Amino acid sequence: MFVDPHLLAAFVVTTLIAMLVPGPDMLFVLGCGIRGGPRAGLLATCGVATSEAIHVALAAAGLSALFAAVPTAFAVVRFIGAGYLIYLGVQSIRHRGRLELDTKSSEVAARGRTYFVRGMMTNLLNPKMVTFTVALLPQFVKPELGNVWAQFAVLGVILVAFEFLVDGTVGVLAGRIGAFLRRRRAVQRGLDVAAGGIFIGLGVRLAVHE
Repeated sequence: MFVDPHLLAAFVVTTLIAMLVPGPDMLFVLGCGIRGGPRAGLLATCGVATSEAIHVALAAAGLSALFAAVPTAFAVVRFIGAGYLIYLGVQSIRHRGRLELDTKSSEVAARGRTYFVRGMMTNLLNPKMVTFTVALLPQFVKPELGNVWAQFAVLGVILVAFEFLVDGTVGVLAGRIGAFLRRRRAVQRGLDVAAGGIFIGLGVRLAVHE
């Protein structure tokens, strides 16, 4: 077996605990679900999970060590990510009350792609996710067992699976509640403002938190 079973069990427990603690990804998916419905929350989760798969690949390749070697690169990406989240929040507040859940299929598909891309970009532009992956995964890899890429792949699949399970559930539930409340225009505007506030808060947190 190319994965140590004891390390694997420890990784599963560690990852589950980390996923259950509300963090930037969960709050972002929550905001997307509130504003766009269950489908938006699920697609945002898909985007985040895709980004996490990329982080795992970078960790396996050792490319993420760039942030440790060049602190300026970390800071630049952090501020870009923070600016992007704040932009999304401002847009949500500016266009509050304008989103209709029942639209043409082409418009729904286009909006779905938007939530997916936003989820992926938000996670990719969060350098803390890179450092988290780089710090976490190698602790559960044993080079002496051989096939290091395969070990990273197994850990990555578990990480992405928990992302879908936890954040996907949050996004869908938030979307269902939001869709129910959106039947009243005033409530819809309030939900959009709330979602915008979440995005802006995440952006500020990412910018000021070292």
